Amino acid sequence: MSNANVGAVERLVIDTLGPQGGAKALGALSIDAALLAETGETVSRAAFAMALNVLLFDDLLRRVPSGAAYVADTVARGERITFDHGALRTVRFREGPTGALPAGQDAFQRILEPLGYRVADTYPLPALRMTGRAYCHLDAPEAIPQFFVSELHVERFDEGFVRAAERVFGTTRDPLNADAQDVLAAFATDGSVPLADALVALPAIVACFDCHHDPVTLGDYEALLARSGEAAWIATEGNAFNHATDRVADVDALAARLKAEGRPMKDAVEVSSSGRVRQTAFRADTFERKFAGGVRRTVPGSFYEFITRDADPASGALDLRFDSGNATGIFAMTRAA
Repeated sequence: MSNANVGAVERLVIDTLGPQGGAKALGALSIDAALLAETGETVSRAAFAMALNVLLFDDLLRRVPSGAAYVADTVARGERITFDHGALRTVRFREGPTGALPAGQDAFQRILEPLGYRVADTYPLPALRMTGRAYCHLDAPEAIPQFFVSELHVERFDEGFVRAAERVFGTTRDPLNADAQDVLAAFATDGSVPLADALVALPAIVACFDCHHDPVTLGDYEALLARSGEAAWIATEGNAFNHATDRVADVDALAARLKAEGRPMKDAVEVSSSGRVRQTAFRADTFERKFAGGVRRTVPGSFYEFITRDADPASGALDLRFDSGNATGIFAMTRAA
C-alpha cells in the first residue's frame, strides 16, 4: 500500500512512534472513521489534533502502569478505548510569564486554538485555588478528545509559597520551536498544512506536554506541598498529562468490577450537578523522583480516569461539559500520602 493511501492520523502516529509502537497506540483506541479516512499530502487540523491525542494518550500509559494494565486487558478482550479527554496543570503568576512560557494556560491555548479547539466553558476550582478550562474541538466535538487545562493561581497563596513557586517555575523553558510555531500559524490561517511540515512539527508539540523547569529542591517542594498538593505535583511532573480519561457506558458498574479485581480505585464516583456526568479514577501511581542535589523521594505521578456522559435532553447530544465539584474530587487522586 502506498503512503498516499495511508490515513494522515496513522502516518503521523507511526512516523513518531515507529511501526510497532504506532500500531499498538492506534489499536488501543476507538477513532472516528472519518478522521482515519483522511489521506493525501496535506493534514487537516482535525487529523493533526487526533494524532496529537493518540501520542499523548500513549505517553500517559508509559507513565501510568495501572492505566496501561487496564488498557491492555481491555484490548485483550477485543475492545477499544474511547478517549474522552486529557488533563494538564499549569501555573499562573499575577503578572508576567511562567519562566520562558506564556502565563498559565496561555502556553497551551497557543497550541490548541490553531488546531481547532475553543474554550467551551470555564470551571472555578476555589478549594484548590485553581481555574479549569475545557477545550472542545470545533470540527468533531464528540470524536476528538477534549483538553481540560487548569491553572494554579500563585497570588492566592501566602508570600512564602509565592517565593518558592518563583524559584521552581521561574526556570521553565519554552520547548515550542520555530518549526512548530510556523505550522501552528499555518493551521490557524488555512486549517491544514502539508504533511511533511506536520511530521516535523508534531514531536515538538508533543514535547510541550512535559516538565521543562529545573529540578526542584526538597525544601521548595515541601513548601509547595504544605499549601497545595497540586502545586507540588506540577513541581515534579510539570505540564505532562495529569490524567487521561476513558469514556465508558456505565462507570458505576465498571468501578464496582475494578474494585472487585483489586485495582487502585477511588472510593466513590463523582456525580455532576446535572446528574449526567459521572467520573471515577484509579489513584495515581507513585514514582521515585530525583530532586536538586541528588535527593530522591517517592511522589504521586499521573493517573487514569473513567467517565460516563449521558445525553443532554435540551439538545439530544452527548453532554460534553465538566463539573467543578467532580474536578475537585478527581484532582485528589494525586495527593501525596
